Amino acid sequence: MAKKLVSAWVVLITFFTLMGCNRETDHSSLPKHTESGTSQSLTPMSNQSHSNPNSIGTNVSYVNNTKTKDGKVTYTTKYPASLGVIVNKKIYLPQTYVPKNLVYPKTSFLFKENIEKRKLRQEAAAALEKMFAAAKNDKVYLSGVSAYRSYATQAAVFDRYVKRDGYEKARTYSAIPGTSEHQTGLAIDVSGSSGKCAAASCFANTNEAKWLDKNCANFGYIIRYPKGKEYVTGYKYEPWHIRYVGTAVAKEMKNKNLTLEEYFGIFPNLK
Repeated sequence: MAKKLVSAWVVLITFFTLMGCNRETDHSSLPKHTESGTSQSLTPMSNQSHSNPNSIGTNVSYVNNTKTKDGKVTYTTKYPASLGVIVNKKIYLPQTYVPKNLVYPKTSFLFKENIEKRKLRQEAAAALEKMFAAAKNDKVYLSGVSAYRSYATQAAVFDRYVKRDGYEKARTYSAIPGTSEHQTGLAIDVSGSSGKCAAASCFANTNEAKWLDKNCANFGYIIRYPKGKEYVTGYKYEPWHIRYVGTAVAKEMKNKNLTLEEYFGIFPNLK
């Protein structure tokens, strides 16, 4: 009888131990990925249903919040070097942030000069080279339009759009300085090698855009501002703007039709 009781306890203890091992991991903080590219495994912060973005909880555990003089709260990411960093209309990069491992991808661009906007972080550049080569094999010829953009450069770009279209309209398609993904060194605008419809709405109808939408996740890139998710990202559909997050995450996001905000459960509604 005693042996049977001991055996029963062993079974129960083993069962609960295994249950504990299989419980959902606590993702209360964003993975602190280094810029070396050696750690690229990203995991979502929220396992809630993504069918309704408004149901996703706002997670502010990895942002610093500061109140301005007028009482408004601004958020700055604690992890600007993470492959999973989220930069949007509510979450800023530190003004002084510059990626440490910027390189020039060995790919086609619409310009010849080795200037700032040709640069990407090393891991993103390597993935871009592979993606452009794969596209070429499919007789789709891609070129870069604009990659890395410093805080100062983004300030000049945004100011130019404000002068042309006004502040509110400019915000629908251009980022306020400090909120541009280009500053991360992980994002790039892409077009066909002819430059036709570069960074313009008509790009959506090109073979290049269709190829990107279908294949970029295989190389770790996502369409950062997808169609139909404007109310989540805060930006209009931009089929030319791709962002590197790593292959596993990009494929999961593609399969589940998620934006970065939805994937991590952070600020899903930017209205």
